[in-house]
Amino acid sequence: MTSPVPKTTKRIIALLAISVVVSATASTTAAQRGGQGVGRNVQYDPGPQKAKYDGRWAFVRVRYNQGLGRGGPSWAHDWPAGETHFMQILDFVTNLDARQDTTLILNLDDPEIFKYPIIYLCEPGFWTMNDKEAASLRAYLQKGGMIIFDDFHSIDRAAGGGDDWPYFEQAFKQAMPDAKFQDLDIKNTLFHSFFDVPSFDVVHNNYDPGQPIFRGVYEDNDPKKRLLAIINYNTDVSEYWEFSATGFNPVSDTNEAYQIGVNWIIYGFTH
Repeated sequence: MTSPVPKTTKRIIALLAISVVVSATASTTAAQRGGQGVGRNVQYDPGPQKAKYDGRWAFVRVRYNQGLGRGGPSWAHDWPAGETHFMQILDFVTNLDARQDTTLILNLDDPEIFKYPIIYLCEPGFWTMNDKEAASLRAYLQKGGMIIFDDFHSIDRAAGGGDDWPYFEQAFKQAMPDAKFQDLDIKNTLFHSFFDVPSFDVVHNNYDPGQPIFRGVYEDNDPKKRLLAIINYNTDVSEYWEFSATGFNPVSDTNEAYQIGVNWIIYGFTH
């Protein structure tokens, strides 16, 4: 009988696997872009993008009609490299049969979102909704969906910046007026659903000071029930995915960002 692999050894093996894929992903991206600046965003608005549903989960990015920056709409920051790289990692380290051939861009009032139990929204400080979108998001969350909010600024007085939180809270409460936002600590199941994330000392925001803050909204505001929303405040996890192995961030930090992302997806499918 073979001895079980220690948990620490499993973590090391997984980290090494991610490191290898991160390096390969960066090389592929450079070739695809013809050397035109590895990691650069393709910042334009392609409009909603759909692909024929085949029963498998695909990465869904939410499109909204507000905010511009870095040459394109705020909702598109880190697109398409962020999710393309992430889906390669997800495929490599898990048995989840997710789609690698496409990622989707959908509006919240598009019925297609109900086919995908996890959706992602970037730069929520710029996010606004109309009544139809708010009603659709509320129905989506109540029927079992989960939304991830990422690329989230906190106040930076030294740089003359502003805090995204009040704008985000106002928008989210259009859909869920009674929502309570609760801070998540490192012991939360979310951070141990696949990988064991040891601390929040990594995935710090590259442009705002301070530590990342992870918040959530639970079903019925009850921490014993499932998370409806994961909120990455004062951090930009997908930026680590976008710039994988370009030298912009340490590989160790990029690994942790991928682990957090994989945990989101596994948590969403198991709760």
